[in-house]
Amino acid sequence: MNIDLTGTSTRKIQDALTQARHLMGGPAVGMVLTLIIVTDESAQYDAVRAATEAAREHPCRVLTVISRDARGSSSRLDAEIRMGETGPGETVLLRMYGPLAEHADSVVVPLLMPDTPVVTWWPGGKVPKAPAQDPLGRLAARRVTDAYAARDRLGTLSRLAEGYQPGDTDFSWTRVTSWRSLLAAALDQDHAEITGGSVSAEPDSPSAELLAAWLAVRLGVKVGREVSDGPGITGVTLRTGEGDIVVLRPDGRVATLSRPGQPDRQVALHRRPMSELLAEELRRLDPDEVYQDAATRFAKDLAGENAREESREQEAQASAPARKAASRSRKKEDGS
Repeated sequence: MNIDLTGTSTRKIQDALTQARHLMGGPAVGMVLTLIIVTDESAQYDAVRAATEAAREHPCRVLTVISRDARGSSSRLDAEIRMGETGPGETVLLRMYGPLAEHADSVVVPLLMPDTPVVTWWPGGKVPKAPAQDPLGRLAARRVTDAYAARDRLGTLSRLAEGYQPGDTDFSWTRVTSWRSLLAAALDQDHAEITGGSVSAEPDSPSAELLAAWLAVRLGVKVGREVSDGPGITGVTLRTGEGDIVVLRPDGRVATLSRPGQPDRQVALHRRPMSELLAEELRRLDPDEVYQDAATRFAKDLAGENAREESREQEAQASAPARKAASRSRKKEDGS
């Protein structure tokens, strides 16, 4: 069932939801949470589709906030209600025009499911610096971002780490769950002391940076980054005195686990779609301290690298006049 409401209000949307449930004979008590999606018109289709698929595992009310023409002088709210077509949940697309787009929380609050948790998700590249301080983020117990969708991926991840609050997470971290599980299982077996490691992935991969930071924190060794052609993360190498423990995934589907003195093993390690990532995040609403540790370590390492690069640039600038003077002196000597 689809219901379109133009120039509407939250009261009319609530009435339409109630009427639709009565017509379909479906009570709202089965909803376990409210999912708020903050996106734009170009990204809303994929985001709503992923949320609809995740709602099969987590029945929820999906409120999709879409800002349209925020610079307009007149405010207007259009709503599109979808129920019963592809899943057990309810989906409401809220298109806000004019100054109303700057106060989306005032529209969303009356539509929240009573006595259920709230999750806010920013699927696109417009990620707030501190999700917990965002008006829609303050409504949520869990706040999900995706640094990979941002233009400056590593800078965005660093800013998210600096503004971290309990309940924050990022799809860049969710994407490495399978890698972390495989590596943890491999290290549960007897092995020599690990002295270092590296993670290979495509350039500017937030997931690879978080995986390297997690390994560094947990193993207490330096884990470097190597650039590959992708897709995504292509390999992890852990160095030991007896040989390397290596996981290679060149095709984004099947990985090969190699250990010293043991035959190679093939392991399914496919790149997961957005719906699976979202469903995983909706399974837990408690703070993710492991993500916090990894993100904090990455931000610290990135800040140190930037400071060293800035110091090298300052040294180069300071020594430039001396090099020029020496060059002029050599030219005079050659002329004499």
